[in-house]
Amino acid sequence: MKKLLVMGLAIIMVLSMVGCSQKPVETTTPPDETTAPEGTATDEGATKELVITLITMDSMDEHWLKVKNGAEDAASELGNVKVIFDAPQTKVDATVQAQLVENAIVNKSDAIMLAALDKEALKPVVEKAKQAGIPVIFVDSGVNTDQYDAFFSTNNAAAAETAAVELASLIGEKGKIAIINAQAGAGTTMTRENAFADKIKADYPNIEIVGVQYSDGDKQKALNYATDFMTQYPDLVGFYACNEGSTVGVGNAVDQSGKGDGISVVGFDFSADVKALIEKGAIKASMVQNPYVMGYEGVKASVEIVNGNTLNPKDIDTGVTVAREDNLSEIK
Repeated sequence: MKKLLVMGLAIIMVLSMVGCSQKPVETTTPPDETTAPEGTATDEGATKELVITLITMDSMDEHWLKVKNGAEDAASELGNVKVIFDAPQTKVDATVQAQLVENAIVNKSDAIMLAALDKEALKPVVEKAKQAGIPVIFVDSGVNTDQYDAFFSTNNAAAAETAAVELASLIGEKGKIAIINAQAGAGTTMTRENAFADKIKADYPNIEIVGVQYSDGDKQKALNYATDFMTQYPDLVGFYACNEGSTVGVGNAVDQSGKGDGISVVGFDFSADVKALIEKGAIKASMVQNPYVMGYEGVKASVEIVNGNTLNPKDIDTGVTVAREDNLSEIK
């Protein structure tokens, strides 16, 4: 399935590349004394290894490890491309992530791939990278600036609206629900929260959102918040969780409470833990992104951009699938 997704996006990217004076990395022209087959040629005609720094929100979440795997696979296929993976220890301090971007600038990375923790806090350093002539490619979560070269992500607003319809259907379009989000400042998860809430308020007047809590993507925090909501609102009928950690935490809370039949959970992302909780009935559905594709196509685009090409359009929707118990065998 990964190969089919990657092939489809790769075709779109190839068709939408606007060529500049320099040839892209992959070429059918045999190399000669003046043409390097891959990478960027030095003055002496030798091929320079391209270094791409990939900075995600953390290094533990399975979502980011899939992004990393996709990036490394693309680098291996291209040859002469090195991916340096870096991330904060936790998702709580955007200043740490900003420093990692600073390090990539100082170390003269050829390109930076970034999943931004905070769309405002990362803005100055992203614009600094662009001023230094370093291409910036967003994966999953971007920054509030137009100074970037490509953005590979889920259409989070559309996916959140799908989640709202899914949860509304599960609870009979009425009752009290709560939201467990990850980071309050992250553009991606805030879009998921706001689009979901807007859809509920617009289309389902008999559904009440009783509150929102932010778990920083931490499973234990999400479990605690979900437990508190169930205690405070004994008649709660649903949860919406905005990322993998929050989804697992909420699912575990519902599972431990024994209320899986009366409380429906709709979440975001897919992992072994999410799958197990869907199989147990503690989670009813989850919006499955394509993080592998984000990393894979992000590296391919980085190399093209370093070699003088422009991605058009530069915002690429990597797609979403709704995982339920009846289609788990199809979800990879």
